[in-house]
Amino acid sequence: MDPVRIDKWLWAVRLFKTRSQATDACRGGKVKIDGHNVKPSREMNIDDVIEIQSSLIKKKIKVLQIIKNRVAAKLVPDLAEDQTPAEEYERLDMQRQLNHERREHGIGRPTKKDRRDIDKLKKG
Repeated sequence: MDPVRIDKWLWAVRLFKTRSQATDACRGGKVKIDGHNVKPSREMNIDDVIEIQSSLIKKKIKVLQIIKNRVAAKLVPDLAEDQTPAEEYERLDMQRQLNHERREHGIGRPTKKDRRDIDKLKKG
């Protein structure tokens, strides 16, 4: 099997929307293997465990297969195994619930009074 760059693999298994986002994450120290930051050009090996730090969650992904081209979302479980602890997803869900602001589409911007009410709710 030909070697594949980590940024290309991360994009191919749909962990990032674009390859440039995967490259930027690698350069920014958000992607690690064995606790070490990786460069975008690092070649992948089967059974590598990759840690990806996004804004709210730290994912752990185990490499099951090496691929070069992007695949359908249904095929991703055959290529990568998600080993992220359930506590991370629970924390993410709790964070979303705490910061949930919802305004109906099409009702316009909040008025001054609405803005004050929102600020009161956020301050507790």
